[in-house]
Amino acid sequence: MKRQILFVDDEANVLSGLRRMLRGQRKVWDMHFACGSDKALELLQEQRVDVIVSDMRMPIMDGAELLTRVSKEHPHTVRLVLSGQSEQEKIFRVIGPAHQFLSKPCDPDRLMQTIEQALNLQDHLPNEELLQLSSQITSLPSLPDVFNELVKELQSEDACIEKVGSIIENDLAMSAKVLQLVNSSFFGLPSHVTSPKHAVSLLGLNVIRPLALDSKGFRKFDGDDQQASQMDREIQHGLSVANAARRIAQTESDQAELHDEAFIAGLLHDIGKLIFSIQQSSDSPSTPPNYKEWLKQLGDATRNPSDTTFDSVGAHLLGLWGLSQSIVEAVALHHRPSDAHDTQFTPLTAVHVANAWCNDTTAARGAETISSGQLDHAYLQRLGVTDRLDIWKGAVGLENVS
Repeated sequence: MKRQILFVDDEANVLSGLRRMLRGQRKVWDMHFACGSDKALELLQEQRVDVIVSDMRMPIMDGAELLTRVSKEHPHTVRLVLSGQSEQEKIFRVIGPAHQFLSKPCDPDRLMQTIEQALNLQDHLPNEELLQLSSQITSLPSLPDVFNELVKELQSEDACIEKVGSIIENDLAMSAKVLQLVNSSFFGLPSHVTSPKHAVSLLGLNVIRPLALDSKGFRKFDGDDQQASQMDREIQHGLSVANAARRIAQTESDQAELHDEAFIAGLLHDIGKLIFSIQQSSDSPSTPPNYKEWLKQLGDATRNPSDTTFDSVGAHLLGLWGLSQSIVEAVALHHRPSDAHDTQFTPLTAVHVANAWCNDTTAARGAETISSGQLDHAYLQRLGVTDRLDIWKGAVGLENVS
């Protein structure tokens, strides 16, 4: 069955240009072209759409308003913005409802690749309810202490971009959001950015300030103390895995990009658990209407999610937000790395090993000997890295792992 793609713009000549540019995709996509938001909403009432690509600047109802409505009324639909560089001040209004941001004019290959990646992500999360849950997430919360520290620094007269980067790098939600933003073609950067600190330095304080203070791209967790404590444990575990994964990667390669991808994949590897816990415990801006009642009606796989369910939902969200395929794969498969087709060391390898060892360390609670039973030895043997385990233990500081 062909996938349904909807393009929205208030200028007929722009839509005609898109129609000509994408003519070769007619064999694989059914493409619809709506002149204005009203026409788009009418079509959405009649036709299920997999991906919507909307202009930002339109009369009566602009792209931000349109995609906000789509996120509520058609939560399964992937939402992309196609916007002009001159509209940077308006991009903050669409940071929530849009999954990715593309610059206008857009390279045809970049546009097709972005749409195809979004469609492929849907194939890996076939459960409709989980698809809607992941697609509706607009932002994730940060612990109050971390959020307040960032706000204080940004409001300071001598705010330091290095300090801001360090605060953000140690927070799951803010790291994911800055990487989502910096890797959009909207900012015209020539390469994929994998380091939150680097992302902050590229975006600058003039972008980070409104992201944190005005647009609600960052937000503070508003749950109770018990929920905050659980969230803190998840974040600390993520940081432990991130640092261990980066040290493992540093023993295998001198490529900074690989080190950064191992770190961010480790930091975000359990982000699916954060999604579930936040959605169940608070009436956050991204919580679907009647979410708790809806959750009760789902099957066992969602009421009692498995690790693979958490992993799939987290990877789906990060993929929607445009993070690199290596990071998405590491998040999706860190519990089952043998499902990957790799034959060499990747961020997935580093995160799988780091997570197994960090979990064992937590479980042992000071025991002298720690088991490596969670490791997928068949996967490690396939990659030919079993003889590297002792070196990795030394790098991570777990020489007592048996």
